[in-house]
Amino acid sequence: MPDKTIEEGRIQRLNTREVRGGDYILYWMQQSQRAEFNPALEYAIQRANEAKLPLLVGFGLMDGYPEANVRHYRFMLEGLQDTQRALARRKIPLVVQRGAPDAVALKLARHAALVVCDRGYLRHQKQWRMTVADMAACPVIQVEGDVVVPVRAASGKAEFAARTLRPKIHRLWSAYLVDLAPTPLKSDSLGLGVKGLDLENLDAVLAKLDLDRSVPPVSHRFKGGTGEAKRLLRKFFTEHLPVYQESRPHPETTHVSHMSKYLHFGQVSPVAVALAAREAKAADPQRESFLEELIVRRELAQNFAEYTPHYDSFECLPEWARKTLDKHRSDERYHQYTPEQLERSGTHDPYWNAAMREMRYTGYLHNAMRMYWGKKILEWSSTPEHGHRTALALNNRYFLDGRDANSYTNIGWVFGLHDRPWGEREIFGTVRYMSSGGLERKADMEAYLAKVDTLVAEAKAAGVRFEGD
Repeated sequence: MPDKTIEEGRIQRLNTREVRGGDYILYWMQQSQRAEFNPALEYAIQRANEAKLPLLVGFGLMDGYPEANVRHYRFMLEGLQDTQRALARRKIPLVVQRGAPDAVALKLARHAALVVCDRGYLRHQKQWRMTVADMAACPVIQVEGDVVVPVRAASGKAEFAARTLRPKIHRLWSAYLVDLAPTPLKSDSLGLGVKGLDLENLDAVLAKLDLDRSVPPVSHRFKGGTGEAKRLLRKFFTEHLPVYQESRPHPETTHVSHMSKYLHFGQVSPVAVALAAREAKAADPQRESFLEELIVRRELAQNFAEYTPHYDSFECLPEWARKTLDKHRSDERYHQYTPEQLERSGTHDPYWNAAMREMRYTGYLHNAMRMYWGKKILEWSSTPEHGHRTALALNNRYFLDGRDANSYTNIGWVFGLHDRPWGEREIFGTVRYMSSGGLERKADMEAYLAKVDTLVAEAKAAGVRFEGD
């Protein structure tokens, strides 16, 4: 049997077919887009060694991924290019073929003795894996490697809040926060001859795809790939983790890890990040604050998506939040803005406008400003449902880490998800409110405005421009 370094709780068989003769073992890589600290990859290598077969890694690159644009695709392809080169050094080919992920996986599975896949939590990601498991003629085994504690091991239901999930995670995480050494592949697989896209020229690949090109890439600011993620992480541990806890309310600072986008595309392992944080030189409260965000808060979002089929709709909100927002839907909105006005930073609020500019031109926004940004969209929208749709659409359009479980959960939080009732006020009812005065009491907002001006100037100098600039 395969090496036991892969925890059994991460492994799930998706069909009951028997292993058959084949030309190779296939690892269908989709979520875990990396060549190291990847349980699905290491499991596939172990099975290939056991069967004395080569290993093929395949990826399906579809046109028009839901709500994605060329900004997201460029970052992802930079990561896949990095991963392809790293796998080649391990004598393993990564073949990227154009097409729907499930269709590409089934095509490559025709000659496979076994298919190993990684795990996704969104509806379409689950459906891809179900389709492959139903239609492949060989076994399909899923290995969950993009959370610390496997979602269903942590909890069998949608959790009410972080405080209800936290003890469940803490009871289990020591069993999963373990190192994962690479397994050498015994069969050099580079000569399999399966053709794919040439990732050495990303501009040419992007030019062929049918994509939304209205949101430009931000590679000058954030480049995709495991190597870049590790560089940023080293910088974070050295320069920023020692002041992480106290700097979190301060959007004018840069004391953040920037890991969310790399975790989104599976370019870095959350287990690897957590283990590195444990070894970093920082006081325990700083380290614990970072691990709370990395593990408990992030995996609360995976729990939400896993157990909430309508995670992207207004109806996903808790009943108390929907009721209180409905009670106040007729309250006067002193400011109302269309999605187009919001997108162009056309509000009366300089802090909100700066936040929108930062996310448009960099693909990122400090978490303190993300919360404020979302709360104001609720306040300035004609109905709470309209506000929810608008916030989610802008979030997914501009953020590099948009369109995942964390996105749906974070926008839900703006409207009361995973929170509790607060004091009642106009428009919000008992949903938590945020004000510009609160920002000013906690942070140097003039410094934040100056920071955004600098970031936008740098982006424009690097060629990041929108229609009308």
